[in-house]
Amino acid sequence: MSGLARQGWRGLALLALCALSLQLFFLARVALMLVVDPQSTTFQRSEAWRLATQRQSSLWRHQWRDYAHLSAHLKRAVIASEDAGFTEHSGVEWDAIEKAWERNEHALAQRDASVAAISRHRSGAAAASPARSAAAAKLVGGSTITQQLAKNLFLDAERSLFRKAQELVITFMLEAVLPKTRILEIYLNSVEWGEGIFGADAAAYRYFRIDAGSLSASQAAQLAVMLPAPKRFEKRPASPYVLGRASTVAARMDAVELP
Repeated sequence: MSGLARQGWRGLALLALCALSLQLFFLARVALMLVVDPQSTTFQRSEAWRLATQRQSSLWRHQWRDYAHLSAHLKRAVIASEDAGFTEHSGVEWDAIEKAWERNEHALAQRDASVAAISRHRSGAAAASPARSAAAAKLVGGSTITQQLAKNLFLDAERSLFRKAQELVITFMLEAVLPKTRILEIYLNSVEWGEGIFGADAAAYRYFRIDAGSLSASQAAQLAVMLPAPKRFEKRPASPYVLGRASTVAARMDAVELP
């Protein structure tokens, strides 16, 4: 074997060792969560830094609340709204991912068609609005609660196949090491509910001036509806859309089995 080939194999071995070490690091962090509440997530730290650089750190609110002291209504509402199969799946809903992929492909095809039409019929300002709409084609995901937690705990907002693969690996680690109750507890205490608002207790106080253990069914459903776009919905938390969706979620809550 030539010296160049040996160097190549050594490089691959070193790369594999680094990848394995990273996974072991993530696994150790997950195992620690069996007994230690995570103080923050990667997403929380990035948001805290952003608010600090904008001199808005006073907006930050976060208070941990144990699983037993979180409203059962909220647990049911979030599962009903975000991940109906939470108690049954092993971390990933493959059918949901496939449907999300198909929707994304359709959205991208529509965007490309709009861009092509605009390039053929560009007419100054009149074309500006369609161009912005085409560029902003919305991509949707099929993430479970566990996948969302994996992403928020350890990963950045980058969209790539490598990042998605790493998210799946961490998701399986979470499901293998932690019980469902712990996964839901960490999720509800770390998820974003508005600008600088993290966790159910901060959200309950921000929107209803109560603690997260006192949320009613309708209040819990309202908070659950806000999760996909909290910074948008916090501007009008009692809008007709939010309240209408909350009614739909509330109707599903009785059928939700808690872990």
